[in-house]
Amino acid sequence: MAAPDDEATVPTPGGEGLPELLAARRRKLERLRAEGIDPFPPEFDGVVPTADVRAAHEDLADGAEADARYRVAGRLAARRGGGKAAFLDLVDRSGRIQLHARVDVLGQASLDRLVGLDLGDLIGVDGTVFRSRRGELSLRVEDWTLLAKSLRPPPEKHHGVQDVETRLRHRELDLIGNEDARARFVTRARIVSALRRGLDEAGFVEVETPVLQPLYGGANARPFTTHHNALDRELFLRIAPELYLKRLIVGGLERVYELGKDFRNEGVSHKHNPEFTMLEFYEAYADYGDVATRTEQLVAAAAGAAGYAGELDFTPPWRRETLTEAIRSRTGIDILAAHDRDALAAAMAARGLTVPPEDTWAQLVDELVSKHVEPTLIQPTFLTDYPVELSPLAKRHRDDERLVERWEAYAQGMELANAFTELNDPDEQRRRFEQQRADAAAGDAEAQPYDESFLQALEQGMPPTGGVGLGVDRLVMVLTGQRTIREVVLFPAMRDEGETAR
Repeated sequence: MAAPDDEATVPTPGGEGLPELLAARRRKLERLRAEGIDPFPPEFDGVVPTADVRAAHEDLADGAEADARYRVAGRLAARRGGGKAAFLDLVDRSGRIQLHARVDVLGQASLDRLVGLDLGDLIGVDGTVFRSRRGELSLRVEDWTLLAKSLRPPPEKHHGVQDVETRLRHRELDLIGNEDARARFVTRARIVSALRRGLDEAGFVEVETPVLQPLYGGANARPFTTHHNALDRELFLRIAPELYLKRLIVGGLERVYELGKDFRNEGVSHKHNPEFTMLEFYEAYADYGDVATRTEQLVAAAAGAAGYAGELDFTPPWRRETLTEAIRSRTGIDILAAHDRDALAAAMAARGLTVPPEDTWAQLVDELVSKHVEPTLIQPTFLTDYPVELSPLAKRHRDDERLVERWEAYAQGMELANAFTELNDPDEQRRRFEQQRADAAAGDAEAQPYDESFLQALEQGMPPTGGVGLGVDRLVMVLTGQRTIREVVLFPAMRDEGETAR
């Protein structure tokens, strides 16, 4: 006879009654072994996704049968009936399918073992397709195999895991109990594939640069530090691959990209995770306008691959607005007229805006952007032409020496990408590094370190180049309608279990 379904209501690991349920499952495991049944067989070849079965028989009429025979596998999610016949639900990555098991096909002993399985057990099934009189596409079970005995009860079958902390710490439970979560991470994979495909088809070469670096650079951020025992030296987890990728442009690869993990030792928020996925691509003989066009095309293709149907319009061309005008229109402050720290602080204070007392002029500009401009950029927008003080790796603007050729792309009030016409004058880059070194000495913990190896590479000659860094996690957030980065990262960084937030 079937085991009771009430064990499917266990909400979280460690819930009430869990020890008794665990013990009952262990007893079933031992009975299976005593009967000579391997509860963890090594393989089950020839499995077809249940979605393929459903797609192949969309037109099958109610009450009709097909000759087609399929092998499916997945997790037992529900069961109804017993004795002479039973219906069971099997769930795999692609969806759910109903199984119909009958004593005249399986025999009483096999049917009893099948309906006596626990919810959450993994099974493989061979069967033929039919559609029930109620219209449910089903498989009539001809044979079945236990593939893995589940020793813990699954999440509550109707609502999944509701506790946010549990969902994020035990993502496997979230994926078992939440079809939307499974679909979201499949969508993420499609987005990543679309980005790669777009660059591959445009002649870019995918490369891999060091994650452990002797000197971090390519962004304004604090690094994670580690020690290499054999080399007896301090190393850093990269904050960006930018400087290595530009060295490959110097070497003649001309179009390169890297899609991988970066690490920044900074705060955790709804849009920040210390370990995150970044796409960076660099294109010789291009400028920031050219790579803006390419970014529009890549993101539009990713939105199509994701099946995005929200309120944002990613169709190129996107809206463009200069950073100076964006700040002026929203705060009344002309940052180029108030081009020193005291003048800008006074202008902000006069308008009742927050003035962090330790911030430099560049940091105050960033404060104005993040607090007063960024939240207003809902539709895809390029914010262009930044002050040189904010951009130590970008080329000076061809029409205004106070600015650099840089843009940041925003959507849904959040930065998605950052790009430059890359600085390829080694002498100017050396002067910028000197200023960053001075900023670090003055207390800026996120200033760029001085990188002599990169300067020597530039002295070999780097062609005009446009480069982009695109935050993949944030793009997935926008395209899947999520409000926090933790919902699009399978295993986000979290505090120790039980530790309260500080």
